[in-house]
Amino acid sequence: MVWAVLIAFAAALAMGPWAIRLLHRLKFGQNVYELAPESHQKKQGTPTMGGLLFALVTVAVGSVLRFGGVEIQTDMAAALALFAVLNMAIGFLDDIKKIRSHKNQGGLTEKQKLVMQFVTAAAFTAYCYLHPQVGSSIYIPFAGVEWDIGLAYFPVMIFVIICTTNGSNLLDGEDGLLASVTGVIAAFFAIVSLLLAATLRGAAQENVLNTGVLCAAAVGALLGFLRYNLHPAKVIMGDSGSMFLGGLVAGVAMLLRLPLLLPLVAGAYAVSLLSVFMQRMYFKATHGKRIFKMSPLHHHFELCGIPEARIVSMYAIVTILLCLLAFLGLGQ
Repeated sequence: MVWAVLIAFAAALAMGPWAIRLLHRLKFGQNVYELAPESHQKKQGTPTMGGLLFALVTVAVGSVLRFGGVEIQTDMAAALALFAVLNMAIGFLDDIKKIRSHKNQGGLTEKQKLVMQFVTAAAFTAYCYLHPQVGSSIYIPFAGVEWDIGLAYFPVMIFVIICTTNGSNLLDGEDGLLASVTGVIAAFFAIVSLLLAATLRGAAQENVLNTGVLCAAAVGALLGFLRYNLHPAKVIMGDSGSMFLGGLVAGVAMLLRLPLLLPLVAGAYAVSLLSVFMQRMYFKATHGKRIFKMSPLHHHFELCGIPEARIVSMYAIVTILLCLLAFLGLGQ
């Protein structure tokens, strides 16, 4: 797994300048939302869809460094990579529509995006439910027991996937924010995969190890991408990247039977999603009043005068602490 991090980091770092030039040539520039904080207006035209870079590196390195052969029907790492790429495809369509319309709000409608997410989530949920190593049982953190939720697995996991992917998408609002937070989350799941694999044997062990290798590759790729995505960003990941990362995080949590840890380790995703939901409901209920200066929450912090780089550091540090707490939940 260490090699996966190092190789993916080097690949993303080396390919970064080439990818940025290509995005410039294709005129894939960011269209900043009109109501975004004033400081974001200078990001207009910054190359977007840079998430394609770390997605490509993650999948490539994860595939090359995998253990054992490929079992099409039960290969967890291959299914995880495919699921993340399918989510990336939804984000890609959204990005392309925005670029062509020259408007940040000119992408897929909420209904179009939700329908595609539902179909993708349902297919992956069915895969997990039927997989001999996954099934309908989920681990209860801090209790040390498993809970078989039966057919309720379908609506619950579809809900978890949609919330996670949209939470990831909403968190991508500051330079380096989503990449930093998700790098920590991916590292957490890579370590968990390694620890879990030590308790298994044979094909089951290879399956979990390969899942961990894919997460480790994501860590390296995101570290390399951050060289160009930290403030002031030279490239933006776009919905292509944020949806890929959301799918990766939701998918690995389900495959390891740890979806109940997502509100904890991916707390930044949850806060972003919840703040938007609260803002919308309160706005409608009070006919125009707001809880936050702007949602998602990181924009509220920015409008309160906190520098963008400090917000990113704060979110990354809190995510590290939450992941450490999650390790305690696994120790029961």
